[in-house]
Amino acid sequence: MPRNPRRFAFLRKHNLVSFLLTHLAIGVVAGVVVCLGLLALDVASLRTLLLGSEYWLIGFILLFGSVCGTFGGVAMAVAVMNLGDWSDHPDRDY
Repeated sequence: MPRNPRRFAFLRKHNLVSFLLTHLAIGVVAGVVVCLGLLALDVASLRTLLLGSEYWLIGFILLFGSVCGTFGGVAMAVAVMNLGDWSDHPDRDY
């Protein structure tokens, strides 16, 4: 199936958007892994508490949404903070 060259033209034209979306996706995946790990290991009886609740779906949505949003934001912030180059501080030993 041939690729549509216009489909990714926006991301090729706007490198910053592509950069931020890539790091957001990395952070969200890390957040999902952390949430699944917390639930699999039943840390602080979190899984037991959520599954014993009447509103377990809302609990899962809030847990995954808040952790994934936080991890995604932190991943984007760290990526932006690391954008400096040698010309910022030429006398610093990197």
